[in-house]
Amino acid sequence: MKKNTESALEVQRPAATHSRSRPGSPPPVAGEGSELRRKSRESVRAGVGGRHAPNSENLAEPERLQKVLAQLGIGSRREIEEWVAAGRIIVNGVTAEPGQKIGPGDRVKINGKLVPLRFSVRTPRVLIYHKPEGEIVSREDPEGRPTVFERLPLLRKGRWIAVGRLDFNTSGLLLFTNDGTLANRLMHPRYELEREYAVRLLGALTDEQIESLKAGIQLEDGLARFSSLSDQGGEGVNHWYKVTLSEGRNREVRRMFEAVGLTVSRLMRVRYGPVSLSSRLKRGMWMEMPEAEVCELAGLPKPQGQTSARPGEKERQARIHRTTPRDRT
Repeated sequence: MKKNTESALEVQRPAATHSRSRPGSPPPVAGEGSELRRKSRESVRAGVGGRHAPNSENLAEPERLQKVLAQLGIGSRREIEEWVAAGRIIVNGVTAEPGQKIGPGDRVKINGKLVPLRFSVRTPRVLIYHKPEGEIVSREDPEGRPTVFERLPLLRKGRWIAVGRLDFNTSGLLLFTNDGTLANRLMHPRYELEREYAVRLLGALTDEQIESLKAGIQLEDGLARFSSLSDQGGEGVNHWYKVTLSEGRNREVRRMFEAVGLTVSRLMRVRYGPVSLSSRLKRGMWMEMPEAEVCELAGLPKPQGQTSARPGEKERQARIHRTTPRDRT
């Protein structure tokens, strides 16, 4: 993680290493295909794979429309597919079709507004948020309840996408990203990212109940099981447990304990995949994940010129942001 982060919205990035050739110098004389090879070499020297890689657009292959727009944070892939079906997206003056691909030279409009496309490799942004009880994971709520999005920093382009959900009365770790592809990677069941929760029950589990929860409980939407379940102790009628599971169905943890006759009095997510909730991140606070860690999370090459922090340094380098909900008026 980086030291001395200067802004809540922009993390300092390493500058690209520019080509030694002077701007505007004529390309070398060569045979067929030399121009493409020259551009490829210049792209490599300019740092393709960093947050900004302008020359990579020259070599970009066409990609599916919904993928490109989702990467810009305009909407989820499913939402964009619905917009295509509704005829709201125009490509080069023609109504977009399902499965259509676009490249750097195409012009895309959504509801008549031109969208600035970006095909260069760009590191997504990820926020780590400690959700308190009493907030809903939605942009709008008919009941007027506070939403998690009211505490997040504003984006100049795109929007924050919540990675999964937490119930109104559930607290803990909630991730946000401005990249639809990364959000899908973190949420899709095929990746089986483990979620870990601290659970307080009214009462204690028997050995038989523990085995049943680990073997599998039949719920109305299918079989559900904990990958692990450990006793964390407690006082009086309250007893704490730590559980892990590899999916995120609606109220799944609560429903599993209700199925064996116990009520959850408090539920807190403490880990999502490789990301754990820092003890420094109190309720209602957020921090931005450093670029090197985002790249590792997203399966992207690490930024050039950066090395991993030494053990014990990561939490000291992360900047914690205390927030209050934005005025709704």
